[in-house]
Amino acid sequence: MRSASDLWKINLGYNKFYIIIKGVVTLADNYQEAKAAYKKALEKVVQKNPERFEQFTTVGGLPLNVLYSQDDIEVINYLNDINFPGSYPFTRGVQANMYRGRFWTMRQYAGFATAEESNARYRYLLERGTTGLSVAFDLPTQIGYDTDHPMAQGECGKVGVAIDSLADMEILFDKIPLDKVSTSMTINAPAGVLLAMYVCVGEKQGVKPEQLSGTIQNDILKEYIARGTYIFPPKASMRLVTDIFDFCGKNVPKWNTISISGYHIREAGSTAVQEVAFTLADGIAYVEAAKITGQDPNVFGERLSFFFNAHNDLLEEVAKYRAARRLWAKIMKERFGVTNPKAQMLRFHTQTAGCTLTAQQPENNVIRVTLQALASVLGGTQSLHTNSMDEALALPTEKSVEIALRTQQVIAYESGVTNTVDPFAGSYVVESLTNEIEQGAADYINKIDDMGGMLKAIDAGYPQKEIQDSAYNYQRAIETDQAIVVGVNKFQTKESSAGRKLLRVDSSVGERQIKKLHEMKSSRDNVAVKEYLEDIRKAARNESENLMPMILNAVRVYATEGEICGVLREEFGEYVENIVL
Repeated sequence: MRSASDLWKINLGYNKFYIIIKGVVTLADNYQEAKAAYKKALEKVVQKNPERFEQFTTVGGLPLNVLYSQDDIEVINYLNDINFPGSYPFTRGVQANMYRGRFWTMRQYAGFATAEESNARYRYLLERGTTGLSVAFDLPTQIGYDTDHPMAQGECGKVGVAIDSLADMEILFDKIPLDKVSTSMTINAPAGVLLAMYVCVGEKQGVKPEQLSGTIQNDILKEYIARGTYIFPPKASMRLVTDIFDFCGKNVPKWNTISISGYHIREAGSTAVQEVAFTLADGIAYVEAAKITGQDPNVFGERLSFFFNAHNDLLEEVAKYRAARRLWAKIMKERFGVTNPKAQMLRFHTQTAGCTLTAQQPENNVIRVTLQALASVLGGTQSLHTNSMDEALALPTEKSVEIALRTQQVIAYESGVTNTVDPFAGSYVVESLTNEIEQGAADYINKIDDMGGMLKAIDAGYPQKEIQDSAYNYQRAIETDQAIVVGVNKFQTKESSAGRKLLRVDSSVGERQIKKLHEMKSSRDNVAVKEYLEDIRKAARNESENLMPMILNAVRVYATEGEICGVLREEFGEYVENIVL
């Protein structure tokens, strides 16, 4: 019997190809002969064992061949299309040695009830090895209402932590040194207010703004497309976004000023191609808006970050991240003339797919999350959050959060996939899918350009309709068993919820938060609050003035988020969605 090395020498020296089918070895003299032999053998096998589906596709709907070979990557030019890690177009990653140097930031998206309870959860996670925090805010905070507002009734602390003022933010980060921890905050319409609170907490800790590191989501366009936590009309919202770009560029230089999010686009039902396309189209709109204000993309481009979903189809997801990096690098270089390599890079955070978690057999979610996290790492993420197994039922318990974190740590320290850069590079199927996803996303972006840009496309309901159609098609595939979800439409079992521990937030949380809010208002300098709110009103009327310094002044004297957003509501108005069926 020949050894593996002997076979390698024969392949190299004699240009012979070995085809092994059903244990029979066939020797072919050239590639085309070997390919023909394979096809002939495949036909016989399929006749005996018919394939499961008429057509195989990725989760995102891309057709899959039975086999990929060198024919599928003939169009690839290594230096132009792939190149080495850390080099344009960054297909293989944004760092030359990636995880051999340092692992991704291990974040766990967390926040519930009051600032006190969320602070305890953050410290619990930090003690167990989390290397960055990710703040989930409750729904009233996300849409700019204080807890005592009628619109907030019954929602306090349910899907995240309630933050009404700087007083809450001080509690949220109590005993957490902001010069040593990177923090991500999922907040959009009132992003400037929460960023100002974070800066003020840093000041009170003796941490200068230039020492702060982290990310504010600040991505309002995807709210109009897929998520819905908007407040103001697009023009005013884009002004707030670019004001943050400018303010952080001058004052908080290590802060990522936006996390352009495909995550929520995918959660709403998009395909992988649509996730890349609509996310990068949003990115184009932000770059164009900042350029209009006189900002240089070579500068602010360094602080743009992205946020993607990690779905179940491992190969498609790996290819998706590689395609997104390459396409964004081309957009920045070719469309915007960016010459700074750091501003051409697509750096991204990943979260495993909440929409794939099932209430049935929730333990299976641990396996799903593991596959999704592995895809994120193989795709070169800079930051990762792993969902907990019980999130389809309730907010995660401490135990389930710990398992989710341990998933990342096992991948990092035990799997071996972090020891070499971009290990799937050169895979016929991954390179082919990378090309296909890039081209499909580019085609969508061209359509959006033809419509006049992303703002016009959103107003026409174009991305919303595309996502709705994709969500319908995927749900229909599940209901007709064309897509299998273990425990849902196959391998079902009778289950009992008895003994299952879930985290519940009761109504007393809102009552306690309102009491705390009213006590804070009675003890602050209300004259100063009124003056600084009036300064915000005046600045809002002057389109050339950056609102962030006025927001910062108001936050320092404990003006609430609801009061600040209330002034802006009066000046900017509120957005009303254009429903497209």
